[in-house]
Amino acid sequence: MNNSVTNTARLLWAGLRALLVLTLVTGVLYPLALTGVAQGIFPDKANGSEIKADGKVVGSSLIGQTYNLPLKKGQETPAPDLKWFQPRPSNGLGTNSVNTEYKLILSGATNRSGDNKDLIDWVKAAKAAVIKDNSVNGYTVKPSDVPADAVTSSGSGLDPDISPDYADIQVHRIAAKNGLSVAQVQKLVDDHTDGRTLGFIGEPRVNVLELNIALKELAAKS
Repeated sequence: MNNSVTNTARLLWAGLRALLVLTLVTGVLYPLALTGVAQGIFPDKANGSEIKADGKVVGSSLIGQTYNLPLKKGQETPAPDLKWFQPRPSNGLGTNSVNTEYKLILSGATNRSGDNKDLIDWVKAAKAAVIKDNSVNGYTVKPSDVPADAVTSSGSGLDPDISPDYADIQVHRIAAKNGLSVAQVQKLVDDHTDGRTLGFIGEPRVNVLELNIALKELAAKS
């Protein structure tokens, strides 16, 4: 009887020691080691690819933001603030003011097929809005000028980038709204256009948050 109790106690103690050692190694030392390596080699990625402006974090280069006017009484959806470059249509974005913290509600696609009536209506309405918003004196956006990313959301609904084509058709509006020349704004877009990764992966893109930060700085100087 005593031997049985002793053996049970030894097994329990051995199991407890194994638990303590594994907890220390996998729950403390390993995470600390990974955190240290990440902070030492990839600090930007480890901290969420933060973007700063005016000395404070205003967002992430990996997550899109909306640029809307304050919601008016009776409105269900806020109107876009047209002095800023607009991102892709987004799902899962909460409210935010320009270039400040924003609230994420959820991330996801519409999950509707290409022949879904609701999706078709959304795309038609978005296309009409893009044409109307970006047509200014001396410049008219044609339906054929509107790229797909201007009227559809991405799979996550939180795409931080737009195509150069979508940025280009916003240039005249941005210039007019901010008292800038078209050439100044176009150069801004060109300077913030990233090519394909490694020259062949993905598509050329423009990060909207970074572009709007540069726009704010340019407008302040003019």
